[in-house]
Parts: sequence; C-alpha cells; structure tokens
Amino acid sequence: MNEPDSTATPASSGVAAPASSALPPSISLIVPCYNEERNVGPLVDAIVGTFCPERIPCEIVLVNDGSSDNTSGALAEIAARDMFDLPRRHAPLSIVTIDFSRNFGKESALFAGMEAATGDTLCFIDADLQQDPRIALSMYRYLVSHDECDVVAAYQAERKEGKVLAWLKERFYAFFNATSDEIELPSDMSDFRVFTRQVANALLSLPERQRFTKGLFAWVGFNTHAVPYTVNERREGKSSWSTKSLFKYAYTGITSFSTWPLKILKFIGSLVAVLSTLYLLYVLIFDYLIFGIGIPGYPTLVCLILLFGGLQLLAIGVVGDYLAKSYVESKQRPLYIARDITRRTY
Repeated sequence: MNEPDSTATPASSGVAAPASSALPPSISLIVPCYNEERNVGPLVDAIVGTFCPERIPCEIVLVNDGSSDNTSGALAEIAARDMFDLPRRHAPLSIVTIDFSRNFGKESALFAGMEAATGDTLCFIDADLQQDPRIALSMYRYLVSHDECDVVAAYQAERKEGKVLAWLKERFYAFFNATSDEIELPSDMSDFRVFTRQVANALLSLPERQRFTKGLFAWVGFNTHAVPYTVNERREGKSSWSTKSLFKYAYTGITSFSTWPLKILKFIGSLVAVLSTLYLLYVLIFDYLIFGIGIPGYPTLVCLILLFGGLQLLAIGVVGDYLAKSYVESKQRPLYIARDITRRTY
C-alpha cells in the first residue's frame, strides 16, 4: 500500500477560517465503486459543488471494489487532479482512493471506507448519482443541528423498480422482522445515511466477516431519524445488483440475525414424526387388525424413504449454512486487501 500523499495541510488540521466563525464538523462521504468509471468523476464534482461552497470540511473516500472496467484509472485521474472548481475561500477538501486487490463486495467497501475516514460525521452514498449529494447535505445539517440524533437514514418514498421486485423487497422486510431474534429492520431503509463518529466506531468494533450493514445499524442502536428521498435515474451503466445477488444478500441478512431456519427445521421434524406415528397406528389398527387388509409394503416404503431423505438433506443443508458461516468467521481473514491507498488534500 502506498503512503498517504498530502500536498497541502491535512484535513484534520483545518484551514484558517475567519475569526468570526468556526468551521462546522467535517464530513467523510464514503463511495463504494464497482464498474463506475463513467459515474465517479461527475459524482465527485457534484459532492465538491455541494459541500465546498458551504465551507464544510469535506473528505471523499472512493473505494474501488475490484472493478472489471477502468474504475481504477478513473480514481487515479481524480486523485491526480491539481485542483477542483472550488470557491475562493473554501474549507479543507480531501480525496482518498482505496483500490482493492479483487472484488470483496460492497459490505467490505463500506467497512474499508469507514476505516479510512477521518471526519466527525460519515455518509454512505452510491457512485451512480441516484442518491443526490444535496440530500446528503440536508441530512448532514439535520444531524449536526440535533444533538439527540445519531443517524439520519434515507428511505425511498416511492420505489421506481418493477412491481414484482418492490413486492419481494416488502416481503423480505416483513419476513425479516417476523423471524429476527434480536432486531427490527425499518422497511425500505437504504444504506444512504449520515451518522456520527460514535456510530462508525461501534460498527467498526463488530468483527464479523459476513456483514449485513442494514442489520448492523439496527443492532448497534442509537437514535435514528428517517427522511424520505426520491431516487434519481442512474447516470451511466446498469446496476450490478442482479435478482440472484439480491436473494443471496437477503439470505445472508436472515441467517446473520435469526436462527429461525434452524427452529423451523425442528418444528418440521417434530411434525413429520407425529404424522408418521399416527399413520403407522392407522395402518396397524384399522387396515391390519380391524379390516384385515394386508399392509402394502413397497409403495409405502419408497414414499417414506423419499420423504425422510428429502427432509434430512434439507436439514443438513440449513445446518451446513450456519456451520459454514462459523467456519468463515473462525478463519479471521481480513475483510479486504488494499492494493493501493492514496490521500490528497486541497
């Protein structure tokens, strides 16, 4: 990893402000990037154009999650800029780029961004410009003006995706809350959030490797204020979230915060055992003893073998998933490996 490259005063030390006013708390905007080479530049310009005129010390943490396109080159170009279109008097601006050695997933990118961030407050924002930096600014203003608030989280007032996908997401939240052992997940809450350093430290203290950030925010607690927002159209390209990956992510969330699959297997096993016993008694008492009907052997035996074989494989598979999660956690491998990290202050 490269040592941070500072060409000006570090953001943490600040820049001289007028004597009549102190700089507000700084903010670190964490941007996970996967195949966003055409979006990341305009997003950085939008963030700079939003926060710098307000004289808010701003740090932009760009995490390239092993993209297969030229996102790495786009981040290098941003880091190499001599200057941005900044107002004459502006608060410190820092650009941090983190280049993963391979694709580790969005959750790892968010974790890496929090580790690298130095701001008093932090913000998760996507790179595709569907989440407007101006909304992030309003969320930041609410957070710093309300001492009782620790997190400002945005939720979609109206979903623009297909009806089937929207219905599936709605069912996921309902199912998650009905089966979770520990927490309740607010419906439609996105990762688009502004939160305090204290919340970030709490999230960083959780050592688990298979992370579900929405659930972790709910687990650590703190006071959360929800605000509605409207998703913009994606500027370039298409989302990397397929239906398959969404189902996998949902399953990770359920198994991370619930033992319901194990409990339902115990219930199914008990129910099948009771029904099998009742069926056996019926065959012996009514068919054989009362009506004198010969007990059919081959068809009944085959059906029972297939039934119990399928249930056993299902049970082993679910238990195996939980054992696999424990196995992965026990290896204590890092959440990510960074090939290159740069930091520049303007």
